[in-house]
Amino acid sequence: MTQLTEVAAAVMLRGDPARPQFLLAQRPPGKVYDGYWEFPGGKVEPGETSRQALVRELQEELGVTVDRAWPWVCCEFTYPHATVRLRFFRVSSWHGELTPIVHSALVWLQAGEVARVGPILPANGPILRALALPPLYALTNAEGHGVEPELARLGKALSGGLRLIQVRDKTLPPAQRDAFAHAVVALTGGYDQALVLINDDPDLARAVGAHGLHLSSSRLWQVGRRPDFERVAASCHTAADLLRAAELGLDFAVLGPVLPTASHPASTGMGWPAFSRLVECLPLPVYALGGLAPEMLETARSSGAHGIALMRGWR
Repeated sequence: MTQLTEVAAAVMLRGDPARPQFLLAQRPPGKVYDGYWEFPGGKVEPGETSRQALVRELQEELGVTVDRAWPWVCCEFTYPHATVRLRFFRVSSWHGELTPIVHSALVWLQAGEVARVGPILPANGPILRALALPPLYALTNAEGHGVEPELARLGKALSGGLRLIQVRDKTLPPAQRDAFAHAVVALTGGYDQALVLINDDPDLARAVGAHGLHLSSSRLWQVGRRPDFERVAASCHTAADLLRAAELGLDFAVLGPVLPTASHPASTGMGWPAFSRLVECLPLPVYALGGLAPEMLETARSSGAHGIALMRGWR
């Protein structure tokens, strides 16, 4: 059996939380993959937690002390010399001056843009794509608000920075849902990096020129492979659902309900501890859903969520 090396890696972030910059470090001469760019971090030593290893490595490699770090995604990758399990943390606050103590160079890059340095370690490619996802995923509710009021709400939210939208509204009459989806895609056209996913209807998604498809938890088990869209996500409620989303190579998942919510009145919600346990070893970002509000974003991130998904509370 191949030995698995545990590694803690830091995604250091600065600037606008909705579209941050992140740090990459260049491996020095003499190291395996010398000259490649990577997220700083290193091997978890015996007796250490991943977070403890992260704090130590950033002190040793960059000369900084971590103030705030959120658990994020976890993935395994096999290099010719080793198989590693990378536990990524998003580090949003530190003190000390960043110094390339063991690296050849450091560079700040913009999330969502093509990296201007290379080559980048192969295991880190999916991480760059995940970093482009914003912290808020808005689900439309034209069924409850009416089509025109919901479009007005979307227009205001887009002006305020909203960049990820799911057209849900599955009970609207087909012609009305079609027109609404067209209008949502048209609204986002003037906003850089805005993405629209259509819930469970690939034909509608293609017809309106949406950026992707959002699978319901039942459709997640019906598809045999990842649908052919730029972005594909899924609603998940169980550990099995999450593993299925990972197996299909989806871009992200939504997990809930976390707290009691009007859309699931019979559910008390799984709570944050259960949410954390379910997402801690997943290779894809997960949004928390159910009974949440925008001010709960930091709580969600501290529990391992990429961000929060809202149907009623986004603005």
